Amino acid sequence: MTAASSDILEFGSPFSFADTVQRLLDALAARNIKVFATIDQRAEAGAVGLALPPTTLVLFGNPRAGTPLMIANPQVGVDLPLKLLVCEPAPGQVRVFLASAAAIIRRHGLSPQFAENLAPAERLIEAVLKGSVGA
Repeated sequence: MTAASSDILEFGSPFSFADTVQRLLDALAARNIKVFATIDQRAEAGAVGLALPPTTLVLFGNPRAGTPLMIANPQVGVDLPLKLLVCEPAPGQVRVFLASAAAIIRRHGLSPQFAENLAPAERLIEAVLKGSVGA
């Protein structure tokens, strides 16, 4: 894992683009983490005549984890549900991006204790991409 910026985590994936997306979706489902939407951004770009490398946005979360944050500060709803972006900017170079829990907590002025409501997602994504967690 590297930091794409101070607020965005970047993970490399050893798997193909399609396999990365599927492994992440399977791992979320196996842990009863709701996937609210999966958006094929490449297809959407193609629909308006633009080219985009493989890019998929996944909106996911656990209302038990997110709702307390929204009660503490409703504006955190701009960042919830959580989002992960899987892309392949160059052939064979699959990247996964996610807003860090710390950044979300900081941006919305929440108590640092709330980071533990979001941090498990970071750990799960990292474990999936290391191949240490399957569905």
